[in-house]
Amino acid sequence: MHWQRAIQGFRSYLQLERSLSANTIEAYLRDVRQLEQFCEGIGQASPVEVGSETLKLFVQQIADLGLSANTQSRMVSGVRTFYKYLLLEDRIENNPSALLETPKIGRKLPDTLSREEIIAMIERVDLSKPEGERNRTILETLYGSGLRVSELVNLKISNIYFNDGFMRILGKGSKERLVPLGGIASKRISNYLKTVRIHLDIKKAGEDIVFLNRRGAPLSRVMIFNIVRQAAIDAGIKKSISPHTLRHSFATHLVEGGADLRAVQDMLGHESITTTEIYTHLDRDYLRSNIVQFHPRA
Repeated sequence: MHWQRAIQGFRSYLQLERSLSANTIEAYLRDVRQLEQFCEGIGQASPVEVGSETLKLFVQQIADLGLSANTQSRMVSGVRTFYKYLLLEDRIENNPSALLETPKIGRKLPDTLSREEIIAMIERVDLSKPEGERNRTILETLYGSGLRVSELVNLKISNIYFNDGFMRILGKGSKERLVPLGGIASKRISNYLKTVRIHLDIKKAGEDIVFLNRRGAPLSRVMIFNIVRQAAIDAGIKKSISPHTLRHSFATHLVEGGADLRAVQDMLGHESITTTEIYTHLDRDYLRSNIVQFHPRA
């Protein structure tokens, strides 16, 4: 079995059986292609020939390249998933990746913005420009609902329920969830649809997409990054800002305001509550106050 054929089958497995997002699939495929290059360099032309020692050498190589612990961990995960696929397809009898170790990842907390900084970003958007209303609405939606960039660019008009105050979001792994739509964000989206978007020459691909560029096509992820970073510059914010900073701030401000952690988990679309704890960087005072309030022996 050659690498190309194995990778093609792996792609189908990730799409059809695992239902992973396009971004995750491409990341896994890149990881396996890097493994392919490494193995071909040492004379192993087939993935089924690869043993655990070869995989350990590969992991050592990517560590020597100075890649971050997060990147190394994701690459190991991609390789493990690849060999799990080969095992399921009966291409191999034993999984050589079973004992691979991943580097320890610290709980690095992302930058967060204060309420004042976010308001400054939103209010500094120049509404006299053609894209001003759209950009301000994008900031309100990111902060008001905690969406990922991919979820924002793919947000559909048909999935917004203004009367009920909810949006239906297609998240990672094509998993759907309902996300509350705040009053300010709701008004902004409604106003943008009625006063700006309606005047665009909308392309077929953008007919049901909320946020469009001036040519009537869906926005790219890069464009969203640029909009957020420019808003931060205009507001005089020196921190390293990305759309994910607004998502993190959304969760942080909810928890600081007393929101239930499980509710925040649902709104963010996290599978594990541990991930939510990292995003919301719960401090000791918050944890202690919960123990004092709810534990019968506190």
